[in-house]
Amino acid sequence: MAKSKGESRSVSPSVSSSVRRSDGHSARADAPAQPVTSPLRAEARDEWLWPQLQALVAIGRLGSFTKAAQRLGLSKAAISQRVADLEHHLDQQLVQRTTRSVRLTDAGQRLMEQAEPGMALLNRSLSEAREAAGQPRGVLRVTAPVALGRQHVAPSLVDFFERHPALRIELDLTDRLVPLAQEGFDLAIRHTSQPPDTHVATRLCASRALLLASPAYLGRFGTPQHPAELAQHRCLPYLRPGPAQWFFERQTPALERLRVPVQGLLRAGNSEVLRDAALSGLGLALLPDFSARDALRRGDLVEVLPQWRVVGFFGDSIYAIHPWSGHTPQGVRLLVEHLRSVMSAGFAA
Repeated sequence: MAKSKGESRSVSPSVSSSVRRSDGHSARADAPAQPVTSPLRAEARDEWLWPQLQALVAIGRLGSFTKAAQRLGLSKAAISQRVADLEHHLDQQLVQRTTRSVRLTDAGQRLMEQAEPGMALLNRSLSEAREAAGQPRGVLRVTAPVALGRQHVAPSLVDFFERHPALRIELDLTDRLVPLAQEGFDLAIRHTSQPPDTHVATRLCASRALLLASPAYLGRFGTPQHPAELAQHRCLPYLRPGPAQWFFERQTPALERLRVPVQGLLRAGNSEVLRDAALSGLGLALLPDFSARDALRRGDLVEVLPQWRVVGFFGDSIYAIHPWSGHTPQGVRLLVEHLRSVMSAGFAA
């Protein structure tokens, strides 16, 4: 039966037909659909690569997957995956790995040098935009050694809160070296000679170790005139693995160094406990200056062998350490500036 002129025709799926394409050519209607490529699609994918670029920059600056992972608070496997994703996306090798070293390829080096300034600028812009919205606010999680935190950090916070009433601080006092990013800390106060290069470290002041005893102890047992004499004295060593030994040096004019095994009635893992034991006349204690300053000022403790320098036991500086980022958060920066102002003179008696 004939179809009317205005009636539409159906086309069987088994029958081929042609359609006119926008470029003027014909295409088979039953041909597989071709993917439509948008010129914006690759650019959109590029916008997702911020974490991968962060990983590449950290590896390039630190020369190590492990250190890059520590800086960014990630696992080593996560860092490796981010680099692999970036290499796959760009279809070229960016990192050259050997059994002994890790370095960027020429392409990786170029990408890092071009991306890093822009990343830092964006981080800074975002942070400054947040700061412009009003006074600094929020919670800062801070960790510090027990004695330093109790005697110097915590008392100084009264003035800090007067100036920044919208900030809050959670202060965790421990002599354990906690991993900042993994445990969610914004700032750590550390007594060390070598701050980690995976974090941003600001030196607050110098610090030194002091050999101290009470006047009562020295009156009873005598005052040592040479480090070797400590073997005949009651000493109060810090509780650490291995035998207790102290190291001394002096310049006369050649450098003289001595290692002295020590022993006594008490070992403890906290400088305040050892200080109190020394105050009670139990022996000679090796203490950081920040833990002993007040007792020295009162005359309750006396420095022994002041012409010798105790080395290698405590750090020689106090540092404020925070996780690396392109821009330091305002609250962290303000607290670091405050602590540097408070501690700048050190802990001399």
